[in-house]
Amino acid sequence: MKLSARNVLSGTVTEIVTGAVTSHVRLDVGGTSVTSSVTNEAVEELGLVVGEQAYAVVKASDVMIGKDQ
Repeated sequence: MKLSARNVLSGTVTEIVTGAVTSHVRLDVGGTSVTSSVTNEAVEELGLVVGEQAYAVVKASDVMIGKDQ
């Protein structure tokens, strides 16, 4: 995965709370919890599941989630 953002935090998905349109995805990053609000569609497209490794990508005030294919 190549990104222009320099703040990429590797972690483990610990929780996914699905709402009507968005999900809150929580990562454990070295003992620190990082939560991102992403669309339900993004969770499905990335195939995010609890227990897998993913990335918190911090750009300005937004946190995105990424995953190796």
